[in-house]
Amino acid sequence: MPLSIVEEEDGRIAVSSPYHPGFPARSRSLGGIWDAARRIWIFDVGDHDRVRSLCLEIYGTDGREEGKRGMAAFPNAVRHRRNEFAEGTVPHYYRHRRRLRERVIAAGAECLPDYELLEMVLFAANPQGDVKPTAKALLGHFGGFGEVMSADPDALSRAGLGLAGIAAIKSVREAALRLMRVELQERPVVGSWDKLIDYCNAQVAHSKVEEFHILFLDRKNMLIKHERQQRGTIDHTPVYPREVVKRALELGASVLILLHNHPSGDPTPSKADIAVTRDIKKAAAPLGVALHDHVITGRNGHISLRDLGEI
Repeated sequence: MPLSIVEEEDGRIAVSSPYHPGFPARSRSLGGIWDAARRIWIFDVGDHDRVRSLCLEIYGTDGREEGKRGMAAFPNAVRHRRNEFAEGTVPHYYRHRRRLRERVIAAGAECLPDYELLEMVLFAANPQGDVKPTAKALLGHFGGFGEVMSADPDALSRAGLGLAGIAAIKSVREAALRLMRVELQERPVVGSWDKLIDYCNAQVAHSKVEEFHILFLDRKNMLIKHERQQRGTIDHTPVYPREVVKRALELGASVLILLHNHPSGDPTPSKADIAVTRDIKKAAAPLGVALHDHVITGRNGHISLRDLGEI
């Protein structure tokens, strides 16, 4: 197969080439996408020079002479390829992906509705196919963007998502949480209450089972560490005050903020929630560790036990 570099109707570059073990990886590093149906590599508009340089490095030619010979032998080659576009044989999502990326760069990702933002996440997992139906199906199945991003890998798999898609969603969620955690670490947590609540909601509000988390703070109320202590069922998670205090001493924490969720969506504290809060406060106080608050969150809001007068 001779090397061929052709500009498509939409300006993108189509490359067909002989097999070389180094070419696929290098092509992907330039943003190339393998079109299995046409057996060509597709590159974005404006990548002509980089693509030709890559071909020159790998094959010893940039395709110009081969392109002339190819046109002499097949004078209708480019016309035929352009007619493919005219006849609508090129997948519609090729242009959709580019338009979506351009909108994100021009106006910011906040301009995207949930299904398009989820599409952006799934692009990395499926570089060739149309992911819009998948994004909409996931939102419909789980009930919302937050629920999709917080879903367990098993639940995502049962909903039809593959390994690459699950990994993409989990990675993006963790990246968002880490960014929020950095913001909390840069200033006293107690003085950044709105950011703390946003972080708590993002962390556990959409979980389908109860999770008990602890934020460990130093004497200046700066975040030392955030840990999930327990993960329970849909309406219960075991909490052991002795283990909470032990971990606080190990980390050198002076202040605790407790966090757990109610999968029902209603954050109203139960008698057990209030009782365990008092037990932890009682166990921590003699050791110089203060309990600042216990936040309960759910899809319908959050409640602070300190605001309720229970701490």
